[in-house]
Amino acid sequence: MFNSQIIIDLSNKINRIIKSSPLADVEKNINALIQGAFTKMELVSREEFDVQAEVLRNTREKLVKLEAKLAELEEKTK
Repeated sequence: MFNSQIIIDLSNKINRIIKSSPLADVEKNINALIQGAFTKMELVSREEFDVQAEVLRNTREKLVKLEAKLAELEEKTK
């Protein structure tokens, strides 16, 4: 149907037109607004979330081991 090179060329031309027009400034302003909103919502990146989830997982494992050790020590003191 369509030649993919024609679509790519058309896309590139549209991008050049937008970058040289006031629309580029609008896009930058919208991106800044969105970033500001995300910052106010205190969102975290997926990477940061995964790191904190791993820290929590490790902490839980340590807690389980400490609880078992404490139960063992309590049993010995009876």
